[in-house]
Order: sequence, then C-alpha cells, then structure tokens
Amino acid sequence: MKLNVTVEAVTDRIRQRSRATRGDYLARLELAAQRKPGAERLGCANVAHAFAALPGDDRLRVVAGRAPNIGIVTAYNDMLSAHAPYQHYPDLVKLEARRHSATAQVAGGVPAMCDGVTQGTAGMELSLFSRDVIAMATAVALSHDVFDAALLLGVCDKIVPGLLIGALHFGHLPVVFVPAGPMSSGLPNSEKAKVREQAAQGRVGRAELLAAESSAYHGVGTCTFYGTANSNQMLLEAMGLQVPGSAFVNPGAALREELTREAVRTVLAMTKARRFAPIGRIVDERCIVNAMAALLATGGSTNHLIHWVAVARAAGITIDWDDFSDLSAVVPLLARVYPNGSADVNQFQAAGGPGFVIRELLDAGLMHAEVMTARAGGLREHARAPVSDAAGALQWVETGSSRDDSVLRPASQPFSASGGLRLLQGNLGRSVIKVSAVPQDRHVIEAPCRVFDSQEALHQAFQANELNRDIVCVVRWQGPQANGMPELHKLVPPLAVLQDRGFKVALVTDGRMSGASGKVVAAIHVSPEAAAGGPLARLRDGDLIRLDANSGVLQVLLGSAEWEARSAAPMPASLLAANGQGMGRELFAMMRRHAQSAEEGACAWL
Repeated sequence: MKLNVTVEAVTDRIRQRSRATRGDYLARLELAAQRKPGAERLGCANVAHAFAALPGDDRLRVVAGRAPNIGIVTAYNDMLSAHAPYQHYPDLVKLEARRHSATAQVAGGVPAMCDGVTQGTAGMELSLFSRDVIAMATAVALSHDVFDAALLLGVCDKIVPGLLIGALHFGHLPVVFVPAGPMSSGLPNSEKAKVREQAAQGRVGRAELLAAESSAYHGVGTCTFYGTANSNQMLLEAMGLQVPGSAFVNPGAALREELTREAVRTVLAMTKARRFAPIGRIVDERCIVNAMAALLATGGSTNHLIHWVAVARAAGITIDWDDFSDLSAVVPLLARVYPNGSADVNQFQAAGGPGFVIRELLDAGLMHAEVMTARAGGLREHARAPVSDAAGALQWVETGSSRDDSVLRPASQPFSASGGLRLLQGNLGRSVIKVSAVPQDRHVIEAPCRVFDSQEALHQAFQANELNRDIVCVVRWQGPQANGMPELHKLVPPLAVLQDRGFKVALVTDGRMSGASGKVVAAIHVSPEAAAGGPLARLRDGDLIRLDANSGVLQVLLGSAEWEARSAAPMPASLLAANGQGMGRELFAMMRRHAQSAEEGACAWL
C-alpha cells in the first residue's frame, strides 16, 4: 500500500527539522559501536571488578570466550502490581542466555512509582520528573560499559519512557523491552467510575469506594484500562522494540514465560549475527511516526504528547504537537477501550490486539512498513499474534478479522475517521485535547470561567455547591516549572457529576491528565504554563472562554487591547511556600527550575 501523503509529509518535515541533531546523534552512535567489546577494551582491574560476582563458567565464557553479555535493567518492586511479576525474570534471562552461550547480569534497577497510588497527593509532584530519574538510572546502570546488548524490564507510565530515553543515550546497543502483561479483568472500569462519581456526591462512603477500587485493581499486572501504561505497550509494539505480540499476555501464562525467553533470543540474534540494529538506529523518524499513528488509532494516553516528544529528542529527533495534530486528521480510530469505550485491555487483546491494529495501519498506508526492528522480519511480524504449539514452542499466526467489532474495527470501517486528538491554539496558548471519549455535542463549550490555583480549591468549591452552572474550570500553576506537573485525574469525578446534572462543563489547565481520563472535555498541557508567564496567569473569574475542539480554538473572549494590557498574576505566596516542600520534593528543585515546556517534552536534561 502506498504511504499516505500526510504521513509522508509529516515524516519528511520531522526529518528536515531534525537533520542536524539526528546527524550528530548518529555520529556519536557510530563511534561507540566501533569500539571493541568491554572485556577486551577495559583494563584488567576494570574487567575483574565487572565480572567478579559471576559464576566461574560465566566469567570464563564472557572474558576468555568473548561471549555476548546482556545487561538487564529492571523496574522490579513488589508493591506495584505491574512490576511485581519481574521478580524472577533475571534468573530466567540468565538461564536462557547460558543456553545460547551468552551471559547476563542485572546492570541496575530503576525506581517505579505509580500514579494510582500518589494521585492527588504531594508525592504526585515527583511523578513526571521520575521519568528523567529513570532515564538517568538507566544510564548509570549501562555506564559500566561491559554490555553487548540490553533487556529493559518495565511497563508503566513514566517507566517505559524513562527506560527508553536512557537506552537511547546508549544508542549503539541492541535493546529489547520485556513486558509483564496486564492483570486479569476485575470490576469493569465503567462500574468503577460510577462508584467514584457516587462518592464525589457523598452517596456512598469510603468502605463502598474502597471495595469497588479493590475489585478493579485486584492482582498482579498492569491496570486494565487503556491509560499510559498500556499505551506504552502499544507504542513499543509499533516501534518494533519488543517480541511481537508480547504486550498483553497475562502474567503467569505459559506463553508469557516463553515470550520472555524469546526476548533473550531476539537480542542475542542481533549481537551474534552482527546485524547492525542498535536501538539508536531503530528509533528513527519513521519509527517515531509509527508510534504516533498507533497512539492515535487506539485513542491512547495524552501523556505521550509529552513523553514521546522527550523520547524523540533523546534520539536527536524533534517532534511537536502540530505533527500529532496533522497525523490525527488522517489516522482513524480503530479501537474502543476504556475510557474510549467499555472494553478493557484483555478484551482488546481477545479481539485482535496490537497485531490487528498494526496490520490495519500498514495495509492502509498509515505506518511505515520499511523500518528496522529488533527482529529481522520487520514490522510485519508485529501484525501477527504469538501462540504455543503442542510442544510449547512459539509461533506466530495471522490475526484475521476483528473478533469483536465493538472493540476493534478495520481501517475501512473505523469508529471515527480521525484519531481523536486535537491541537488547540489561541490567546490562551497552545494546548491539546482528547475528544475520542467525548460525545460530539460537547466538543464546543463557551462559558464563564472560574479560576483555581489548585485542584484542592476546585474540590472545595464543588463540595460547597458553587459550580452548579455552565462553567469552564481553569486550574493553573500545575505545569512542570510550578510544581512538577502532577496528574489531575481526581478532578474528573466532580466535573463529571456537574456534567451529569445537565451543565456544560470544561477543564482548562497547564497540568496533566491521564489516558484514563475522558468524558469531560479538557484542554490540557497549556503552554506556556502560568508559572512561566503564560496567559492562564492573566485570567480572572467570570472571563468568557471559548473551547472549540472542532476548529482548534482556545481563547478568552476579550478585546485584544484589554487582554494585552492585563497583567499576569503572580503565583500565590501560599503555593510558593508549600511547593517543593516535603515528601522529597526538595530534591527535585533543579528539575523544576530547568524543565522545558510540556510541548518540548518537559525535559530537565536538555
């Protein structure tokens, strides 16, 4: 299928925009790749330290036999359901490596925090910057520089982008991601959301709410809604950075263990065949566009409009929200997974999963087919699904037609002709909006605003019944420089209640909202942020705001002279005093100070 003209044009302008930085990146990659292996290149004391803890046979294999040595970077901890399955993965990896005359070492661990645990608390202000901490921890792990390849064990929100950014700074290495899979289905996400809204109205108490939440989040594996964690997995499939079809196989399944073994075989195949497919080569402009297309086609997390900008920059590539918006206009929505539908990721997988989506996008000319991946078979391999034969060996089969057209549809009959993400622009700055979960009659809202300086203030106003009218709620001082850009998902239940009461409701914020958010129309990631002198700092209660997702407009309806003459409010003294204090937030002051805008990836390392 001929490549779609818009996909081709966006890719070309990214390539032109990134020519100098990408060239510099590849030059550094080439220099690193030309060196001898670490066991030959390093001094004897360095080598002795690096391999002192290895069993004798492994030490002989890697030093004298020049066997490939795999570095494992793991996000294992046993309090987070998504990462708990990783406990025994290193032992399995080492055993499989030995079977193929190679060695493996745990190079290091990275922190893994959960937005679900910290949501609405002070700890959430560490969340976004934990991505850059993870990237740095990945770099520290790989800096021992004795590895011929790497396996990255991580799943969730900031963990995968952080691992990917860190690995791209070692772009000369072959790298494969190793997922752990989603938990089995519990209380349906839509039922959980109803209980949350009832709790926001005081109709159920803490016991009922906790019971519902515990029925939804009940075992090992990722959460089952299509938020940032599961969007990560879809994007890695589309980039060809993990074993095809490995994203959504449940922990504990027999197939899961064999897919982990296959990850070892895959990364070793790159080292032994000397096929020059390091991660820095794989992640090029076409690969990034493929990831963007997969995100749009599945209604994935808006967090990736920040994270994948940062990922691209780590590979010397510059993308922006115009690129997402232009692709969204031509990439159809093929999946309905909560919050864009009622299905969870297990139902998505059962209906055809990532393989179905990738095949449809390739056949429609909406993804680049001729790209390098971690496996020699290319991206078409990711359009198939893994199964075990009678002997337990892996094979891949065609995904066929959708097994549930309420969850997955072909590109010829999509749920929507566009991907559901829009760029909003106007005198309030640049913002993004996810409309795939919002009915068409809510895409345009014009109403007076109420300005809040914190999400707690909005909750208090809701409880006091001060918001029962058509309203645009503005929550500012929530950007990277202000307080680390915490996610504001706890705003959804009260706003949804107002909407259910018949009012027209919208949210405008320089903060983040998750892929788990929908239902209420929200202009998010407003840039520049209020703390950087952005226009949200000029708003006053009662200003009339127009949010038009159809025409891409976000503006305050004031005369230009009056608007320009209005001074920006300073951040309240109470916020200045509290921000960055307690729960370790002091340690992140440098990151807040140096953070770039959301559209620039909120990077603190550039």
